[in-house]
Amino acid sequence: MESLINLWQDTGFYQLTIGQFAMISIGCLLLFLAIHPKFQFEPLLLLPIAIGTIFVNIPGADFYAAAVYAEDGHLDSPAGLLYYIYHAGIETGLFPLIIFMGVGAMTDFGPLLANPKTLLLGAAAQFGIFGTVAGAVLATDAGLMDFTIQQAAAIGIIGGADGPTSIFIASKLAPELLGAIAVAAYSYMALVPMIQPPIMKLFTSEAERKIVMVQAREVSQAEKIMFPIVVLVLVALCLPSAAPLLGMFCFGNLMKESGVVDRLSDTVQNALINVVTIFLGLGVGSKMSADSFLNFDTLSILILGLSAFCVGTAAGVLMAKGMNLIVKDKVNPLIGSAGVSAVPMAARVSNKVGLEANGQNFLLMHAMGPNVAGVIGSAVAAGVMISFLS
Repeated sequence: MESLINLWQDTGFYQLTIGQFAMISIGCLLLFLAIHPKFQFEPLLLLPIAIGTIFVNIPGADFYAAAVYAEDGHLDSPAGLLYYIYHAGIETGLFPLIIFMGVGAMTDFGPLLANPKTLLLGAAAQFGIFGTVAGAVLATDAGLMDFTIQQAAAIGIIGGADGPTSIFIASKLAPELLGAIAVAAYSYMALVPMIQPPIMKLFTSEAERKIVMVQAREVSQAEKIMFPIVVLVLVALCLPSAAPLLGMFCFGNLMKESGVVDRLSDTVQNALINVVTIFLGLGVGSKMSADSFLNFDTLSILILGLSAFCVGTAAGVLMAKGMNLIVKDKVNPLIGSAGVSAVPMAARVSNKVGLEANGQNFLLMHAMGPNVAGVIGSAVAAGVMISFLS
């Protein structure tokens, strides 16, 4: 009888807490949102995040247990799988940087180079990041929330709708909030088609949404090769803390545009980024344990992240409207919403809303300009925060 009791006490069912059960349920919900045909919210990352969440909350499985060493330095017990994944790939910043290299290899700077003024739209959309940081600090001073300036900066970057950048800056400034920040960032990226259109329509008139933009000029290969080099050198010299993210992004793009390393470019765009995405998701899930996720701060992060994303969308649209007061060739304000760096989903949403107003108004390539500029802008914003706050 005693042996049966001991056996029962060794099971996960006996050790399971209410918090762990809740987080396992959340993991299952994330799986549902990733897999169900009606949703499929960023399944490439949401699915491994969900599995990591389930793993880390299984009592007794020790997926995130630290290594145990004897007094003589001998390894008595190795660390858990998720412990190694997180500390090797996320705490060091390795996984987000490799993801950025893959994104760079899949990015076309052509639309941005063809219409350089769209760079301003990507810059304007970053207002959501800094506005939310200020809001979080003010809310903390008022006693409504309880965040340090480093935590507020990590939360604010959600407004850029850039998952790898959010993870990178959270791992540097607020690792204790990594799980909630990552889930918020990727959730809002997945919800771009639902969140952005009402904001875009609120700040634009029917006539503005019908504006047809002139055909962009053809961009030469030489321009596409020189641009990532110039951006990297200038940003790295002016803001060295932004160099890791932007450097890997430009490196990936250069491999693609140079045309001399097709095998490397193909590997970065496919096999490598897919492998790292798996481990990145599991590593993020490892920070979603019950004791660190189920608290008021998590709800506050979701609210602030949504605010950042909405403000960034609105700022991009308003910047485009302001530009139309001084430029000769009018800009459709809808492409300003693509200044958030959810590539290419935000650009597709701009195109969709434009087609609803005018069935012959194809804005996709025009919207890719501010969309790519948003990637650069979020990386620069992250560099500024790391430089001042780390």
